[in-house]
Amino acid sequence: MSLAAADSGDIHRYTPEEVDNFHNDNVESSELQLPSITPSIPRSFRGTFVMVPPEKLQRVLVASAKGFSIGAGIKGGLALFAILARFARKKPPRKEIVLTNGEVIVSALKETLRYGLFLGTFAGTFVSMDELIAALGGHRRTARWRALLAGAVAGQSMLLTGLEAQHTSLAIYILMRASVLASRCGIKSKRFGRICKPLTWKHGDIFLMCLSSSQILSAYILKQESLPASYKSFLNKHGGKDAVILQGVKDIASGMPFSNLDAIKKYYKTMGVDVKLDPNMKVPCSIVHGNQSCGDHIISFLIQAYKRALPVYLPVYLIPALIVHRKGLLIRPITILRKSLIGTARSSLFLSVYCASAWMWTCFLFRIFKRCNVPMVAMGTFPTGLALAIEKKSRRIEISLYCLARAIESFFTCIADAGYLPQSRTIKRADVVVFSLSTAIIMHCYAQEREVFRSKYLNVLDWVFGVPPPPFETPRCKDS
Repeated sequence: MSLAAADSGDIHRYTPEEVDNFHNDNVESSELQLPSITPSIPRSFRGTFVMVPPEKLQRVLVASAKGFSIGAGIKGGLALFAILARFARKKPPRKEIVLTNGEVIVSALKETLRYGLFLGTFAGTFVSMDELIAALGGHRRTARWRALLAGAVAGQSMLLTGLEAQHTSLAIYILMRASVLASRCGIKSKRFGRICKPLTWKHGDIFLMCLSSSQILSAYILKQESLPASYKSFLNKHGGKDAVILQGVKDIASGMPFSNLDAIKKYYKTMGVDVKLDPNMKVPCSIVHGNQSCGDHIISFLIQAYKRALPVYLPVYLIPALIVHRKGLLIRPITILRKSLIGTARSSLFLSVYCASAWMWTCFLFRIFKRCNVPMVAMGTFPTGLALAIEKKSRRIEISLYCLARAIESFFTCIADAGYLPQSRTIKRADVVVFSLSTAIIMHCYAQEREVFRSKYLNVLDWVFGVPPPPFETPRCKDS
């Protein structure tokens, strides 16, 4: 009996004594030898079962944990402010479904956990797909499209926020962010530079705000159901007008007979004002501001609007100052607090001027043309967006994109209700499709076009996902 082994093309034949010695050594090296019943594995499949490297598994777990902390932190913070506002409110608003404090807290905890899982799963899925594709297809060969595909797959995690709940506003806003990044890539591209050149317009953010205001404020007066519930509540608070007044303006703009003139008179009587309303009026100024002149109304409204805006922006500026600049507060507290207070005053002025100018421009046009209709409302609310010039340049694009997302959602809701978008042709969970497309673009830009991001966003993405290595390097290995 003899065995043969191939080594560098030479055949070595083992003697029976060598075979016995080899067998005895194996027996002595183990406590118990059992007959082998494992089928032989073909040589082509040997070595294909590889354990996941610990550093890659750690990257997935860390990204998931950081994504969860961001989602839960943001949603939990908003829920906390809502709960505190509820406790500070003495009486619930009219027509509000009364919930106990315990039910509100439980609901807030569920939403916080749900959004934490959403962002945690998104981060973990993206990193997992990024590592998987790189392992299967090669880091260099897949560098151009790997983040695009991983971002699209990770976008499906939006379903964790609720299988039935639609998040159209969030999806459209992320799409706007992706469009901005794509346009920045196009501007620096030799092929698309000329096409994207108009996007470099200095005051393009203000123009977008004017377009958004025309749709949003027209919907606020004429079709509030086309706006998201939270945004509608925000507008009703800062718009400063009761629902009966808005209904009166809607009736006259739509060319319908008045349905609530008596209710408008009762509303003004509760404020100590006796208003005379003509059923044949062509201009709704007496409905909007009673016996006040247009000029007096704008001044008084501006003062009241500023008082309403201050509580909105105080936490927006002070809380980041306490968290982000907590070390600097010990060194230069006066400087940081002064900047926060100036930012609060400036943003509050923007919001109050924005709301006051909406009524100013509409009254101005109504008086000039002696009529009130839907086109007049749209035209009167367009220049309202000029108030954005009060804000800092760095905040303008953020605000204009936020409002543009809600304007687009409201616009398509209006045309769908008008019958131009039949329900049979609408896509179920179109928000997930739009969100996945947007995250694919964003993550592709993050991996390939990092310079199009602002530094503060890039720092957050790097903290969650880890800085992506250049395409020509092997990722996260000791040699690189």
